[in-house]
Amino acid sequence: MNAHAHEKTLPFTRAQLEAIAATYPTPFYLYDEAAMRANVRALLQAFRWNPGFREYFAVKATPNPFMLKLLAAEGLGADCSSLPELVLAARAGLRGDDIMFTSNDTPPDEFRAARELGAIINLDDIGHIAYLEAAAGLPELLSFRYNPGAARPGNTIIGHPEEAKFGLTRAQLFEAYAQAQARGVRRFGLHAMVASNELDARYFSDTAAMLFALVGELHARLGIRCEFVNIGGGIGIPYRPEQRPVDLAQVSAGIRAAYNELIAARGLGPLALLMECGRVITGPYGYLVARVRHLKRGYKQFAGLDACMANLMRPAMYGAYHHITVLGKEHLPATERYDVTGSLCENNDKFAIDRQLPALAAGDLLVLHDAGAHGHAMGFNYNGKLRSAELLLRADGSVRCIRRAETIADYVATLPLDDLDGFMV
Repeated sequence: MNAHAHEKTLPFTRAQLEAIAATYPTPFYLYDEAAMRANVRALLQAFRWNPGFREYFAVKATPNPFMLKLLAAEGLGADCSSLPELVLAARAGLRGDDIMFTSNDTPPDEFRAARELGAIINLDDIGHIAYLEAAAGLPELLSFRYNPGAARPGNTIIGHPEEAKFGLTRAQLFEAYAQAQARGVRRFGLHAMVASNELDARYFSDTAAMLFALVGELHARLGIRCEFVNIGGGIGIPYRPEQRPVDLAQVSAGIRAAYNELIAARGLGPLALLMECGRVITGPYGYLVARVRHLKRGYKQFAGLDACMANLMRPAMYGAYHHITVLGKEHLPATERYDVTGSLCENNDKFAIDRQLPALAAGDLLVLHDAGAHGHAMGFNYNGKLRSAELLLRADGSVRCIRRAETIADYVATLPLDDLDGFMV
């Protein structure tokens, strides 16, 4: 293993997990509260040099109000992109500039809800200025999402910026600020989101430098003094053991150097630095726990779990890697090669392909690591599969259910059952 590898550890023992599973049958998600809080504090500490720094947790990563309240207690806001996400943020006690609303192809009722909550609105399209004004009125503070096109490389997940549906071109950006000024907007921010699950620390300082330079151009051409720059999220996590976590101190130092050169030295401060990370906040601290249900030998060797891609679709959707620990067999040699599968009627319903693991037996507990973001949130009901429970592991070792497992009654709850004579749940 690489000398700089990131060791995959667990915050619980097999005995603890078996005790939890006795109350909450597998599969389920389990989140480590203490680790998430410590992680958030480390992020905030890294950017203390910027008095206006704020992290807006990307609600889409783990859309659970219990999680939002936990993170809000540590000082985080919420990055929302839909009406339900706005509702979740509000129910977690967030209001006003605690919420960043960045959406696309947005209906008028969602803009109205964002305005009613006092959220910071970040527009994705120059045409949305008039649309927002007609739907809900223009706020005093407005931000725009910049798409740099070929000027910045994308990455595997988010793609090339020039092919993305998000954001304004450079020419549109300057026109948008001029239009907003003419319509009475007096306070401004600037936003970009050009990477996802990026592990290169320099990528974020380069993005910040790009936006800081734009802040200077906006001031020179339009007299605008931006109040904040939101560099988006996209900080990756080491899904594979051979990968290393992003060095937040390095990210911070690079951004601070760019700030001093492009903002402070030009008298454009104070300028608040904002982020909207999701994955790096909760991702490493969530686990999908499942049991081996069946073992099968065909042309390959298969380990079928009681979870499926309806519980965690990333491997099937992206070919993503999630490390797997077999509880009680952590120190046994990985002598067997398995495709680790679920029970959907889809051949890509696989958590791992040709994964070397210790010899498995029916009933073994498996833990899929780094599932705390974009895991449960991307669940679905194809084949009538029901979403699993979400559990919070407290610092004292106790467990709180923060979302129960779905039932068949939930699955059929939206049907007009009165018209289905004799239907029984």
